[in-house]
Amino acid sequence: RAGTMLRTGIRLLALALCVSAGGDFDWTKNEKTSFYYGTFPTGFSWGVGSSAYQTEGAWNTDGKGMSIWDVFAHKKGKISSNETGDSSCEGYYKFKDDINLMKEMKLSHYRFSVSWPRILPSGLRSEHVNEKGIRYYSDLIDLLLDSKITPVVTLYHWDLPQVLQEKYGGWQNASMVGYFNEFANLCFERFGNRVKLWITFNNPWSISVEGYETGEHAPGLRTRGSGAYKAAHHIIKAHAKVWHTYDMKWRSKQKGLIGISLTADWGEPVDVSNQRDVEAAERYIHFYLGWFATPLFHGDYPAVMKEYIGRKSGQQGLGASRLPVFSPQEKSYVRGTVDFLGLGHYTTRYVTQKNYPSGFGDSYFADRDLAELVDPKWPDPGSEWLYSVPWGFRRLLNFVKAQYGNPMIYVTENGVSEKMLCTDLCDDWRMQYFREYINELLKAVRDGVNVKGYTAWSLLDGFEWDEGFSERFGLYFVDFRNKNKPRFPKASVQFYKRIISSNGFPSQREVESWKRKAVETCSSSNQLLAADPLIGHMEMVTEIVVPTVCTLCILLSAVFFMFLLRRRL
Repeated sequence: RAGTMLRTGIRLLALALCVSAGGDFDWTKNEKTSFYYGTFPTGFSWGVGSSAYQTEGAWNTDGKGMSIWDVFAHKKGKISSNETGDSSCEGYYKFKDDINLMKEMKLSHYRFSVSWPRILPSGLRSEHVNEKGIRYYSDLIDLLLDSKITPVVTLYHWDLPQVLQEKYGGWQNASMVGYFNEFANLCFERFGNRVKLWITFNNPWSISVEGYETGEHAPGLRTRGSGAYKAAHHIIKAHAKVWHTYDMKWRSKQKGLIGISLTADWGEPVDVSNQRDVEAAERYIHFYLGWFATPLFHGDYPAVMKEYIGRKSGQQGLGASRLPVFSPQEKSYVRGTVDFLGLGHYTTRYVTQKNYPSGFGDSYFADRDLAELVDPKWPDPGSEWLYSVPWGFRRLLNFVKAQYGNPMIYVTENGVSEKMLCTDLCDDWRMQYFREYINELLKAVRDGVNVKGYTAWSLLDGFEWDEGFSERFGLYFVDFRNKNKPRFPKASVQFYKRIISSNGFPSQREVESWKRKAVETCSSSNQLLAADPLIGHMEMVTEIVVPTVCTLCILLSAVFFMFLLRRRL
C-alpha cells in the first residue's frame, strides 16, 4: 500500500468512553524537530519491495492456479477502468532485468512475495505441486544471492487460491490455518536453505477490513461488523502456527527469522492536551496496529478493542461479542511468535472522539468511536488517502518501541504514489517524501528504536489493487501500454541511490545537491520516454488535444449562452 492499502478515505465516525494510555508512550511529546544530518548504523539494510500479483503477470501460465485477485479483477466494475493484473509488469519473464536494476542501486535486500496458487494451484499440497512455479522462485532467489541482494520473502500478499475461497470461504474458515501452514512448509522445504527472512502475512488489516468488511478488495465480501474480526482471528492463529512449525522443524537447520508485516497510519490527537482526544488517538492505533501486534506480542487483543466491541455487541442484542475470543491455551500459543516486526507506513490522521450510536449498525469503523481528520496544509500528491506527514512516522516507531518492548523492526513498506495525466519522470514530490520520511526514521533510530532496515515501496509501478494502474508507487515507470513493459527510471531512483550509498544524510551541502543532480539525470529518461510513439501520443493527447477541446467547449458554451440571452431579450 505496497503497497496499497487504505482506500476507505477519511471516515468521520464515533466517540468514546475513557481508556488508559498504554505503555510508556508520551502523547504530549510531539515535537517536530528540524532536519537531522547524520547516518544510520553500520550494516543498516536498504531495499525495495514488490508483490506477486502486482508485478508478475503470467496469471495463467506454466500451471499457475487462479487466485482470488484473478477472479475479483475480472469482474466488471471492481477495478478502476476494469484493469487486471493479467500481465502487469511481466515480472515473471523480466526478473533478471529487474535484478539488474537493483544491482545498479546497490540494494541490500529485495522484498517480494510467493504466489500461493503459482506453486499450489488448488491451494493444497496433497493435490499438486507445480514444479514450474517452484523453479521460478528458486531461480529468482539464486540470482538475488548471486547479486549479493538478500531475499526477504512474503508468504501471503493477498493472493489466496480461488479454490480455497470457493470451497471453504477463505479466511472466514479456520481450516485456512492448516492449509497455510502446509504451503509455508513447502516454501521452507524448497527455499529455506537460502532465505533467512520470512514474512508470513502482508498487512492483515487490509486483508480483513477491505476483503471481508467493505468488499473493496478480493474476495469482495461485505460481512459488516463480524467478517473482518473472524478473518483476522484466523490470520493471527495461522501466523502463530507457521512460527511454531518453523521453530520446531526448521530453525536449527536454516537459522531463519519469521516476522509479520503490519501496515498502520499514525493517529495524532487533534488536541494533545485533551484526554478524550488522546484516548481516541490511542484507540485508533490499537484498532489498527494493535489488533494484530498485541496478540502476537502479549497474547490477547487490546483491552480497548474487547471493551468497545463487547459493549456495542451487547447493545445490539447479541449474546456474545463480535470479536472472537482466544482461549487460555491459544493466548499462550500466539504470544511471542514474532522474531521481527515488519512495519509498513504511509501517512497520518488527526483523531478526535465522536460518538457513534449502536443503533447505526454493525461496523468495524463504528466500533472505534472516533473521527479521522486531515490538515489541508499537508502535501497531497494525488491519491485520496495519502498525505505526506513525515513526523507521524517517528511517532509510530516510538509507539511500537514503548508498547511492545522495542522489538527488532524492518520497515517493509514506505513510499508515495502519483496520479498524473502526463508522464513526468522528474518526481520531485517523491524525492521530498523519501528525504523527509527516511530522516524521521533516522531520528527514531537515534531515539533508540531498534530498526534494522528500510524498504522503499516500490521498485516498479504495478497493479495497485482496486485502483488498477491509475495509482503509481514505483521508482521505475512502467509503460503498461507497451507489450514489452519497458522500465524507465524516475529521478527518485538516483535520489534513493545516494541515500543508500551515504547510509543516510551526511551533510547539508551534500544532501542539497542530490535532488538537483537527480532531476538533471531524469531529463534524458524523459526524452527516451517521449521517443516511445505511444507515450508521445498520450502526452500529445493530454497536453494539446485535451486543453484545445476544453477551450472550444468553453467558447461554444459562451456563444450558446449569448444566443439564449438574445432570444429572451
